[in-house]
Amino acid sequence: MRPTERALTWHLLIEPDGRPGAENMAVDEALLDESDRTGGAFLRLYRFSPPCLSLGRNEPARARYDRAAITRLGITVVRRPTGGRAVWHEHEVTYAVAAPLAALGEGSVRDSSVAIHRRLAAALRSLGVAATLAPRARAPGLGAGACFAALVGGEVVVDGQKVIGSAQVRLGGGRAFLQHGSILLGGSQDLLTAVSRETAVSRQPQAASGTTLSAALERPVTFHEVVDAIIAAWDAPLTSTALYRPLPSSTAQFSDPAWTWRR
Repeated sequence: MRPTERALTWHLLIEPDGRPGAENMAVDEALLDESDRTGGAFLRLYRFSPPCLSLGRNEPARARYDRAAITRLGITVVRRPTGGRAVWHEHEVTYAVAAPLAALGEGSVRDSSVAIHRRLAAALRSLGVAATLAPRARAPGLGAGACFAALVGGEVVVDGQKVIGSAQVRLGGGRAFLQHGSILLGGSQDLLTAVSRETAVSRQPQAASGTTLSAALERPVTFHEVVDAIIAAWDAPLTSTALYRPLPSSTAQFSDPAWTWRR
């Protein structure tokens, strides 16, 4: 019998100081493994330090991005365990949810994703942001362009522009899922254009590259106020948990250029 949300203990992990990209991805994947093993549920809110470019698990990065330019600019790169397109992680709150499939919705990818996005949208509305969920649409696939340049039905938008970019993966056993994503506080995703191999003609128009909470509210928005709003809107008891464990062994894989640039 799969656990229902009422039976779950949600573990809350907050890391305002940030971690390198490889550590962040390894920790998220470890939480997925733990959820699959124990039936527990985790909400992790964190940052990337230093700023990092993350690639989707199956994204054709070698053809899409200029590795030499990335190296010359000193940009840290990591490949996520989840799918989707590239994201520049700098001025943001990153969230991760690792939970049993039955914890949110009826166990489908869409149900769990929409349930998470509804809570995140409610958190943003509590800050005064007119956040809604995008109408259902056909997924755009892995075409060129940044994550924030493509809308998928059920994602969180402000005035039609994406403000949260998310991706999901499930374990082979099918008992648990990981969804994580970027909530843009400020800045832009322009760095992706700077290191792209695409021609100027084929690039997505800047108007379609998403928006930020600071732009929506016309003021600076902090990591901590967004974290507090998410906790208040989560609609389930949260128990603070410390990441006392050593770094997962998969940190080495996520640090390995052979994995990052495998395709």
